[in-house]
Amino acid sequence: MSKKDFYEVLGVNRAIDDKGLKSAYRKLAMKYHPDKNPGDAAAEATFKEISEAYDSLKDPQKRAAYDRFGHAAFQNGGGGGGQGGFGNDFSSSMSDVFEDIFGDFMGGQQGGRRERTSALRGSDLRFNLEVSLEDAFEGHTVDIDVPSLVQCDTCSGDGAKPGTGFSSCGTCNGHGKVRAAQGFFTIERTCPQCQGRGETMDQPCTDCSGQGRRQESRSLSVDVPEGIEDGTRIRLSGEGEAGMRGGPAGDLYIFVSIKPHELFQRDGADLFCRVPISITTAALGGEFEVPAIGGGRAKVKVPQGTQAGQRIRLKGKGMPVLRSQQTGDLYIQMDVETPQNLTKRQRELLEEFQELTTKDNNPTSNGFFAKVKGLFDGIGEHARKD
Repeated sequence: MSKKDFYEVLGVNRAIDDKGLKSAYRKLAMKYHPDKNPGDAAAEATFKEISEAYDSLKDPQKRAAYDRFGHAAFQNGGGGGGQGGFGNDFSSSMSDVFEDIFGDFMGGQQGGRRERTSALRGSDLRFNLEVSLEDAFEGHTVDIDVPSLVQCDTCSGDGAKPGTGFSSCGTCNGHGKVRAAQGFFTIERTCPQCQGRGETMDQPCTDCSGQGRRQESRSLSVDVPEGIEDGTRIRLSGEGEAGMRGGPAGDLYIFVSIKPHELFQRDGADLFCRVPISITTAALGGEFEVPAIGGGRAKVKVPQGTQAGQRIRLKGKGMPVLRSQQTGDLYIQMDVETPQNLTKRQRELLEEFQELTTKDNNPTSNGFFAKVKGLFDGIGEHARKD
């Protein structure tokens, strides 16, 4: 009985590309796989047939030979893809089938075989930096010392002693992966001998013990921009740990916190300052000076009749807004201080002042107690009715 055409077996035309060929094969393989059709001899035979066809056509050289000579291209050991080859190494073919079906989901390249990774990126690092409010206002360059793993200068990061080299790993034959057959399936794992590198060093570097990296404290300059806020993160690309086996370095992340200030509290770009003033200054008005965060002094005028908690806004005296030309404001909050430790004369003067006080002098308190009196009167009226 003559063998069916491989393209006919897969249900595709001869002009199909590699992607379409693989897609057609995967659909058929999933449909006729023995695990999905236990005990079905016909399904198993079909599965072997489509596997043989795909195994012959997925390789560009084999496909070119088949297109030219047909099945004769694989007779007498010509291609290793004929029926006889499949029957003699069913486990090996099943391994290829498994990789072709599931290779994409396991990080594989075309054909399902994964390319080993040698170079590894270094880890990212974190550094906590505390700066003063003044430094955050003006911007500042800070020098920091960061302990990190850096590339070994002796071996240039490859881990081998200078003058020596690397040999292909005898366990995995340089593939970086080893396979173990379990029934119809083949399990692939990282080579335990070379850790996926595919090669072993003849002699490790004496300075880094073959790691290619060593611990060292590095001095770096960090530019803190003006207007930076508490919790801001600064990223320094490539300043993290050195990569392994020539891989790129990680990044360094600077987390900035602002030290508490003895006078100012910050809210975004605005600053707040609580200033205690005397009861006479609050009543009569006056003025005083406070230091400005950017240097110099700011004059504050207190209007007559200032109340406790009242705020005075000094426009443009706050913090700069990060990466903009805007500036916040400074708010001065008045805390009216009640005089203590009065002398006899001071007490007499206050008592005299109280006698001269009218409702117009304290409108807020008079209004409040008028409401309280109204509530008390209402309660008494209810009590009499009951």
